[in-house]
Amino acid sequence: MKKGEHRNKVKRIDSAKNQKVKDWKKLHTKKERLKTNTFLIEGEHLAEEALKSKGTVKEILVKDESAIPADLDMSIPCYVLSEDAFSAVTETETPQRIAAVCHMPEEKPDPLKRLLLIDAVQDPGNLGTMIRTADAAGIDAVVLGDGTADPYSGKTLRSAQGSHFHIPILKRPLDEFIDELKSQGVAIYGTALENGAVYQSVKPEESFALIVGNEGAGVDAGLLQKTDLNLYVPLYGQAESLNVAVAAAILVYHLRG
Repeated sequence: MKKGEHRNKVKRIDSAKNQKVKDWKKLHTKKERLKTNTFLIEGEHLAEEALKSKGTVKEILVKDESAIPADLDMSIPCYVLSEDAFSAVTETETPQRIAAVCHMPEEKPDPLKRLLLIDAVQDPGNLGTMIRTADAAGIDAVVLGDGTADPYSGKTLRSAQGSHFHIPILKRPLDEFIDELKSQGVAIYGTALENGAVYQSVKPEESFALIVGNEGAGVDAGLLQKTDLNLYVPLYGQAESLNVAVAAAILVYHLRG
């Protein structure tokens, strides 16, 4: 399809007070994202990754027609926004020329053999980095426990760099979910310095769940009691600890093999 063929479908919005603009702007809040089951992404890379995932993109928003993706499906509504309207919708200080409203993915009951479980990690940048790492490492799903940052906030989405469209992100009560995994014979690894083992002491597994925890408090003590073994990454310098996303990357890649 040529870009010009889409122009008869394009709608123009000039005012930042337009109701559509107000509705899109509300997607900056978790409450509205949950209410509508949609979220907002910004930038060419995220839009490109979302468009590769069939049925994900609900609406495309651009600053000018030259930003409309050349192969955009005719069924996806496209809006050209004025400078003021586009700035009202986007969060970043220097927004790129394109944004999109996306549907939150439906959960699929695929077999899950390798999992990253996240317990109350509160920094959205750390969460996004771990989602991206899990995607890169070929992990089957990321599972978020209570108290974890919103996976669909703007900062998390930007940190994950499109991995939301490649890997399932599930929300579960981790204590119950771990019991379920143990009944299936999945090896459960926690992360902790106390009573832990150096991560190199275990071999890569065909099936495992790794639990990483809150930046300050670590993994909940009750969850650590359910693990088969707790692991740590040794510190050779004077730093008191590793960033949780860095530690998760080291451990996930080691366990993945």
